[in-house]
Order: sequence, then structure tokens, then C-alpha cells
Amino acid sequence: MTETLLELVRRFSQSHADSSGTARTPIAGITAIRATAPSALDYAISRPLVCLVLQGAKRVATGSQSVDFAAGDSLLITADVPTVSQITRATVVAPYQSLVIDLDADLIADLALEMEAVPAADGGPVRVEPTDGEVADAALRLMRLLDRPAALPVLQAQLRRELHYWLLAGRHGPAIRRLGLPDSHAQRIARAVAVLRADFARTVPADRLAAAAGMSPAAFYQHFRAVTSLTPLQFQKQLRLIEARRKLLAEGASPATAAFAVGYESVSQFTREYGRMFGRPPARDRRETRIEAAE
Repeated sequence: MTETLLELVRRFSQSHADSSGTARTPIAGITAIRATAPSALDYAISRPLVCLVLQGAKRVATGSQSVDFAAGDSLLITADVPTVSQITRATVVAPYQSLVIDLDADLIADLALEMEAVPAADGGPVRVEPTDGEVADAALRLMRLLDRPAALPVLQAQLRRELHYWLLAGRHGPAIRRLGLPDSHAQRIARAVAVLRADFARTVPADRLAAAAGMSPAAFYQHFRAVTSLTPLQFQKQLRLIEARRKLLAEGASPATAAFAVGYESVSQFTREYGRMFGRPPARDRRETRIEAAE
């Protein structure tokens, strides 16, 4: 009997998921996610990706936009944006299961040149559509390669290319296509975001970011907010706070150590801004998150 995509993802994630429920496959840019209970809020700076939900349900918010999606849906994120996500339906009997596909801008650009031209979609960086059958089928054949190690290095590149083709040809295609336009606003802002990601612990002058994007400062500010839903300063602040939270929870750093590591000069300012973003001050967040994890 042929296994379904859900069965393959479930089997792989059961064997390979880490403590957070993340199971990275040996296929470039493909990750399985598993959870046996609804989760706490998770804060991250997401990269462009598609998430195929196979079982359970989840909610993702960025800026003022919030979307709910469940089995049979695909979440698309088309820009590097801060997100707050939460698994809303998962049990031991029916775990939340999803397959995350990192979008390859070079592949998209290459394919878009060969495909029939269509207008790129406008709209926010986060959207949800029903999963296209061709996308699910291509993902299934990719996951089957995990049981054929000898075939993996030979076939994965062409199957990843096919998967991106069906994503471009499907419901999400017009929005994904923007990622492959070499001089699109999304690509230009992505270059500025790369600078912020690499240098978030230091103050990055607006002129440097605008230059990286190849825009005037005024145009850069306008397009940065349109693509990410945040100003550059807000984006950098969220980058710092998310990294500080990772240091607190994953590395056991003290609030002061985490604050200075991500570029804050004042622990009191860090504590205030951390509390506004995460709902509780850093020391309490670290303590209560550990208790929640233990329970």
C-alpha cells in the first residue's frame, strides 16, 4: 500500500523531531513539524516559505494581520517578517503535522522565465489557500526519497524544481512570483533585511539600508513598511527581542546578559520592551516557560 504524505511526514517526524517538534530532512529546505498538544505563542522572523498543514490547525499573525489554517491548507509567507504563531489543534492521537518548504528565489526566477507571464499579486506577506493537488503530489515524491538514500542526491534537485514549478503554477503562484523578480520591491527589501539580520545588535543607519535596497531613503521607508508591515526600527527591535528570548530560554542566559548580547545598553529599557512584546518580563518569562515545558 502506498503511504500518503501525512503518513510519511508522521513517520519521519516521530523518529527525527527534536524537543521543539522540528525534524529537518536531508532534503534542502524541507522540514517536518510535529506537536502533540496546542502550543504557546512562538515568536520568530520568518523567511519566505510555504507550510503544508497535513493534520491539526495553526494560527499565524504578523502586524495587524492574523490567519487561521488547518489540514488541507497551505500558508505562504513571501517576505522576511516577524510572526507570532500558535498551534491551536493537536493531540497525542492526532498530532499537528506539517511540512515546511523554504522558497528558493533563484529557482523561482529561473522557472518564471520559462513559464507563461502572469501579473504578480499584490497584498500582504502572509496568505492562506487550499493546498494544490500537484504540490502535495510533488512533496510526497520528495519525501519518498528519504527511504531511498542512494536516489536522494541524484533526484532531489529535479524534484525540488518540480515542486517549485507547481507552487508557481498553483493558487499561490502570483504571490510567489514576486520573489523571482530580480528588481522587485520584495527582492530589494530582502537585501536590506539581510543587512539587518547580520548586524541587528548594532544601530544600522537608514542610509545604509536604503543603499542596500537601491532606493532613496523616503522610498525605502515606504516599501519596507509595505513589505514587512513594520518600520526598519521596529523590525530591528523585534529581531533583537526574539534573539534575546532565544538566549534566555534556550541558553539560560540572564536578562542582563541577553540584553547586552543583542545590543541594548540599558537593562531597564530591555525589560520594558521585552514585556510589551512577550507579555511578561524576561526573568518571569524564563521561569514560567520552564514550568510550562515541564508540565
